[in-house]
Amino acid sequence: MPAFIRRRRKGNAPRIAPELDDLALGKVRRRVLSCWDRGSLDTAVMALLSQVIDEAGEDWDRKAHRLEVLAGVSGRALPGIWREHKPRDQGALLLHAWSELVQAGQQSSPGDLSDVRETCWRAAELVPADPIPWILHLSTLRLERRPTRELSPIWREIKARDPWNREAHLQALAYLSPEECGSSVLVLDLLDGIRAEMPADAPTAALELTAIVRNHTRAVSVGGLMALGAAEIWRRADVVKVLEQAAYDWLTPGFLKHAAALADLNLLAYALLKSTRLPEAGAALRATGGVATPWPWSVEGDPLERFSHFYTRHSEG
Repeated sequence: MPAFIRRRRKGNAPRIAPELDDLALGKVRRRVLSCWDRGSLDTAVMALLSQVIDEAGEDWDRKAHRLEVLAGVSGRALPGIWREHKPRDQGALLLHAWSELVQAGQQSSPGDLSDVRETCWRAAELVPADPIPWILHLSTLRLERRPTRELSPIWREIKARDPWNREAHLQALAYLSPEECGSSVLVLDLLDGIRAEMPADAPTAALELTAIVRNHTRAVSVGGLMALGAAEIWRRADVVKVLEQAAYDWLTPGFLKHAAALADLNLLAYALLKSTRLPEAGAALRATGGVATPWPWSVEGDPLERFSHFYTRHSEG
């Protein structure tokens, strides 16, 4: 992983790169996009997909990151064709399942996702140690708005394989939120359950800060007195503690090592700006190297425009 504290240079011009700093993933993503832009399927792309997924090995966090990015650009056709060609390739099954979930999430109603769950079962049988089939199963629960009691057996399978998987915890956080199938109490239970045992540099390091930013966004969206009081969130003692610890730890070069570390640094920069901790926000923005993520900047408009605005103003130094 590169050191996160960087000097400004031309190569750090603000940009959105879904692959973040995963160069191998970026090359494959661009190849997939150019394949569809030409209107023809380059069969070599399937070999590249297999290679970049397999190269993640048992780094389940990075494997999930790569699958998520590839599912976002490959549509339905390519994963389906790859699966037809390689029906027992676990990567092909997972990418097909993930791309189906991406498509289902874009519909007003996801429909019946039993076929996706069947694909997850097959992928789990091929690589029993892999938590990703179970994470995708969790995602089907979210999309179908299944009762939260159904989470427990799936959650046990995930935790047994990769206890601090970032994608799994973000899925659970959203699923248990008041906006989806849960409540504020269930979110607090989730956070309390990991806070005492989670290593400070785990891929899930940003889970609590994610919940805080979502609470702030929720308050603003409600409007009225709730929106007026949203700024008070950043003055709460527990929130101040989370911000101070994150700013101290995450901005240490090499501290964050997981695949989506740059996404978490974007989140930290946003939260520090909202809490008017501007010197620390500038350091967090520099640490991104100019790589912006759609969320949370999209909360206030075009994400690249908002990121660029703050990056230009606060990241000098």
